[in-house]
Amino acid sequence: MTSLKNLQSQHNELKKKITEHDYKYYVLDQPSISDYEYDKLFDELKKLEQENPELDLSDSPTQRVGGRPIDKFEKVPHRSPMVSLSNTYSKEELVEFDVRVKKFLQSQVMINELSYFVEPKYDGLAIELIYENGIFVQGLTRGDGVVGEDVTHNLKTIKSIPLRLKGDVPKLIEIRGEVLIYKKDFLAMNEQQDELGLQTFANPRNAASGTIRQLDPKVSASRPLRFIAHGIGTVEGLEIKYQSDIFNYFLNWGVQTSPPSISKKCLTIDEAIVCYEDILKIRHELPFEIDGVVIKVDSKKLQDDLGMVARNPRWATAAKYPPERAQTTIENIFVQVGRTGVLTPVAQMIPVKVSGVTITNATLHNEEEIHRKDIRIGDHVWVQRAGDVIPEIVEVIFEKRPQNTTQFHMPKKCPSCGRSVDKSVDEVAYRCLNMFCSSVLKESLKHFASRKAMNIDKVGDKLIEELVDHELVKKFSDLYRLTKDQLIQLDRKGDKSVQNILTSIEKSKHTTLTKLIYSLGIRFVGEQTSKNLANHFKDINSFLKVRSIEELTQLEDIGPKVAESILKSLNSEEFRNEVLSLIQQGVKIEEMSTVKTSSTVLNGITFLITGTLPIKRNEAEEIIEQNGGKILSGVSKKLNYLIAGEEAGSKLEKANSLEVKVISWDIFQEMLKKQNF
Repeated sequence: MTSLKNLQSQHNELKKKITEHDYKYYVLDQPSISDYEYDKLFDELKKLEQENPELDLSDSPTQRVGGRPIDKFEKVPHRSPMVSLSNTYSKEELVEFDVRVKKFLQSQVMINELSYFVEPKYDGLAIELIYENGIFVQGLTRGDGVVGEDVTHNLKTIKSIPLRLKGDVPKLIEIRGEVLIYKKDFLAMNEQQDELGLQTFANPRNAASGTIRQLDPKVSASRPLRFIAHGIGTVEGLEIKYQSDIFNYFLNWGVQTSPPSISKKCLTIDEAIVCYEDILKIRHELPFEIDGVVIKVDSKKLQDDLGMVARNPRWATAAKYPPERAQTTIENIFVQVGRTGVLTPVAQMIPVKVSGVTITNATLHNEEEIHRKDIRIGDHVWVQRAGDVIPEIVEVIFEKRPQNTTQFHMPKKCPSCGRSVDKSVDEVAYRCLNMFCSSVLKESLKHFASRKAMNIDKVGDKLIEELVDHELVKKFSDLYRLTKDQLIQLDRKGDKSVQNILTSIEKSKHTTLTKLIYSLGIRFVGEQTSKNLANHFKDINSFLKVRSIEELTQLEDIGPKVAESILKSLNSEEFRNEVLSLIQQGVKIEEMSTVKTSSTVLNGITFLITGTLPIKRNEAEEIIEQNGGKILSGVSKKLNYLIAGEEAGSKLEKANSLEVKVISWDIFQEMLKKQNF
């Protein structure tokens, strides 16, 4: 019988071997054994742990596989703030940064000690890893810089994050860096999503950020996330004198950090600028996305002396790269048709590389935009990727314009179905009003089947394209008429996948009035407006009978424009018949569950939520409604409070422009406790 001491020794040796192979594969990109040999080692470790539950699994590689989903993200304060950096956009601004630093330091002795450390600015999600005696115990998002969210369950699945640091380690160390997805991994992931008929991701940063914010760690375990360290927070048991020293510690501890070729100590700002320019030259050869470099005062003592100004450190700046441009020629302008029938002109160009990506198409938005920039077929143009993601035509090179070019005009008939298009006086967009136009239908069906609508999870975008192209589905209700014999004829559809599709469709029949109204894709009717309509009308028949704008505008959050759009759909015989057809095909609407009001402290007060909160959005809205508050669907002067979470976007900007009060979820809770609104 094997003694416990021998078991522990065997266990430790296996853990050490696998961790070392993970480091070579995921950090150094230098695997030393085959996948088969690695799997054998991993299976041996799992078997040993299953047969001996008394073994310590806290730092075992088997714990990366993703355990049970959590209920919500817990808020945790950072020991020291995770600050944001000020931005610079030119060499001149970097010189000004250097002047400010020297002016603040004042004494010549301190200035003589001044040097900088330059490293890439990763386009990922800021994360803090907390290690106690070398063991990874907790991982937090940046949050608002003072308080983050505990995402340890997801971070443990990332194989480039060591569960135990190597070598001599301090009692406590907070390692800060970015979670990101390498470019090649991102492309492969999107190809897989596309093959499965699932929605593809817009860019690596969004994919990484969205993955880390999943409650189920199996999602993050299935995606190619990596962690790259670039700084520290609180440290106990180790004195670090220079920023540049941190990188040597990271390497010794087995933590992935910036490659030495693109992270450098610079004695002067001129050297730092050269480094900034050198990294720019190789930017698109790097395996990951960057949007600039970070320049930090190297001495930790000088960093402390310089301190903060507002919420930014005086000792560091993010030197951003300008969007990269390239010249190309417009070969054609074609028109796409979207879900709401909007016709969007798209420029087809001679392929050109921009920011390391080959660009062939760029949206031109609308006819008004085309005429404003005077874009024509045959034009030579400057192209860039907005935010290094979305291709856009910046300007026409008029001196290279060929003779006999003509202005572009939108077609009078839909390029997809041939019906006449419509243009309202108050809009720049042209629309196809045929709700069963094949292009409109495809996009409408994608919305109808989406998670927040009817939630038909096995009917993805690719399958919808096939169903419409094969004329198996010509309207929403046809999804519920699909048979096994029809689906089995499609490409790469076996008995099991067909049955999964049919089961998913059948399951979606049980829905709510809110989801049904939202799924119908009525223009201007989002989730919240759908909820308001459902709460008011209670059943689908009452909703279908509405015939006056006045009746609709009496509802909270519905103005004349939205009411007119709703009425336009309700007055359409095609629309009403289609809703009734869905009911006939077995769609069953659950009874409305009335939100019970526990207090009236928020009576007459309107709210809107943007960004990510520590709890699910529907839970937050329920708390507001339980206390008598109202949820609006958009920012307007009617809005009393915008509750802004992490990664708040355009709604926050609009609220600031309208001088709407913006509060965090924590402040909302405090105000609710004190009944101070």
